Amino acid sequence: MSASAWPLILLLGKNGQVGWELQRSLAPLGHLLALDREGLTPLQMAHLPDWQGQPLPDQPLCGDLSDLQGLARTVRSVRPQVIVNAAAYTAVDKAEADVELARRINAEAPGVLAEAAHEVGAWLVHYSTDYVFNGSGHTPWQEGDATGPLNAYGLSKLEGERRIVQAGRQHLILRTSWVYAARGGNFAKTMLRLAQERERLTVIDDQFGAPTGAELIADVTAHCVRHALRTGQGQGTYHLAASGETTWHRYAEFVIEHARRLQPHAPWQVQAIDPVPTRTFPTPARRPHNSRLNTALLQTTFGLHLPPWQQGLSRLLSELRG
Repeated sequence: MSASAWPLILLLGKNGQVGWELQRSLAPLGHLLALDREGLTPLQMAHLPDWQGQPLPDQPLCGDLSDLQGLARTVRSVRPQVIVNAAAYTAVDKAEADVELARRINAEAPGVLAEAAHEVGAWLVHYSTDYVFNGSGHTPWQEGDATGPLNAYGLSKLEGERRIVQAGRQHLILRTSWVYAARGGNFAKTMLRLAQERERLTVIDDQFGAPTGAELIADVTAHCVRHALRTGQGQGTYHLAASGETTWHRYAEFVIEHARRLQPHAPWQVQAIDPVPTRTFPTPARRPHNSRLNTALLQTTFGLHLPPWQQGLSRLLSELRG
């Protein structure tokens, strides 16, 4: 395949947990144009290895999801074959008071991207969340289950899904949960720090889900994008999470026990990790008790095996040790 035949992939949110890993996983599929909130000027683009010798846009490229006109203009300017939106408003508690901005970024912007993608004939990949459900029961959620968000964040993400579906055919919506990465802050890092500062920890034990690594999400995304580009099929909404389930309390126990085996001489202080109910830690936004996701449709459609949640966390802890 000649260089000009490789598809152009536009990635938004390149510096987030998932976006950072997507820069790695998407690069072998084609020319990758990765943007953060600051965007790119034509002069900056001229120095990108994948863009040298290519026509440059007349205006700066926009990666800010609060700039709806800028997003649409950027898609029309570069005319990608694939758009991967890894940017989002993720401050769940803050969204309760900042409803307008959360809705613009999580609902209106995906709708604008979907309309622009339909206009230029591009696939749109977008990430959503288990928070579109009401968090009740004990059964893993399936894609077609009734939705019912508990908070403003979940409402904004659900509206974003609906706008994408209404705008065009070529889309992949990947719902995930309990995301972590070696880059940036996460629950595992917090537990490791607290385990060296306190003798007793209290962790919620009545919320269920599967810790899912950004690496896994990025690799599965690349596989799905390749399938979509080759076959023109696969559009729809899918659940993407590591296999198995746990609680935040058992998650903390696993992290600390595993880290202690890896680093027996670290200054561990913790002697007990106490399980407590959600009501012990009141928050502005209600949290779901059931974040389990049924991933059978994703695995069957794209021929994938999703590893157990412990596997990714074990790798993360080994990386953090180094």
